[in-house]
Amino acid sequence: MSYEFSKILITHNSKLIIMLLEIVSPEAKLFSGEVTSVTLPGIDGSFQILNHHAPIVSILGKGVVKIAALSFHFGKDVVSKFTKIDDQNYTLAIVSGTIEMKDNKVIVLVD
Repeated sequence: MSYEFSKILITHNSKLIIMLLEIVSPEAKLFSGEVTSVTLPGIDGSFQILNHHAPIVSILGKGVVKIAALSFHFGKDVVSKFTKIDDQNYTLAIVSGTIEMKDNKVIVLVD
């Protein structure tokens, strides 16, 4: 399986445009940090969320969450759940979940 990621960094007035992403499972908080984009497996197809996306709540299906950020910091107990694509892109396989985007913060609850 391979994935293509954009190498273009979105900027505004020379500042990187970022948002906060939290990914939580029933067992642990898997990730919390600033990201440039997140692509999610919706039940009707994948969709991408960027900085200041309109508020949204959606159900996720089986697939891969793709995360783009300038840097990543994972706990030792969860790092094995992620797949490194390169220094600025990681993926996480999920079975299902829910996502909420509000006030430039994305919260993803995953199984």
